[in-house]
Amino acid sequence: MKSKLLPVIAPSILAADFARLGHEVETVLLAGADWIHFDVMDNHFVPNLTIGPLVCEAIRPYAKKNQQPACIDVHLMVEPVDRIIPDFAKAGANLISFHPEASTHIDRTLRLIKDQGCQTGLVFNPATPLNYLDFVLEQLDLVLVMSVNPGFGGQQFLPSSLLKIAAIRAKLDAFERETGKQIRLEVDGGINPDNIAKIYQAGADTFVAGSAIFSKPPYDQAILQMRQALLEIK
Repeated sequence: MKSKLLPVIAPSILAADFARLGHEVETVLLAGADWIHFDVMDNHFVPNLTIGPLVCEAIRPYAKKNQQPACIDVHLMVEPVDRIIPDFAKAGANLISFHPEASTHIDRTLRLIKDQGCQTGLVFNPATPLNYLDFVLEQLDLVLVMSVNPGFGGQQFLPSSLLKIAAIRAKLDAFERETGKQIRLEVDGGINPDNIAKIYQAGADTFVAGSAIFSKPPYDQAILQMRQALLEIK
């Protein structure tokens, strides 16, 4: 079942040109992207090492949409996670997501993110069970489904993710009926113009794409193709 929320396209700067990252952020937002997805990996929780709060702070002035600050969507793949959350909030993050496996107390970590003035997200790897959601939905602004095993860009979308997306969509819709609260459902991993429609149909409304955008300039063409694919879904 489709989400009621307007689709959001959030390019992952993991696939951008790091030698000119500010320019890349500015350019992809001008090309039609909605958010900037910021992947943080520690070579401990996942097998890669990427970027930290200083880079987030450096790109903050470039992350603008229609002359207003664009959402910087920070995905923390680090363990332990609580220590670094205030640093990212101070650096300009708007939304901070983390993995339940990386937190000793998930409720406490979500409250920490809220206390820092940011929106909250909880991330599910391909094999992570969904029962965590049963206890924290009231504290969430976003659920992120990893449709690849996290660590490296350029991987292929795992078809089994569609079942997980649909299951989460059902939970979020039921929660909205009970409380009136809408929670975004984001998907990250292997998304491109050829498969975004079926991911949308399964229930996602926020789409992270890295190499599908940054490896094919001009970026507006790939983003336009994705939006056209979404518009074709009735």
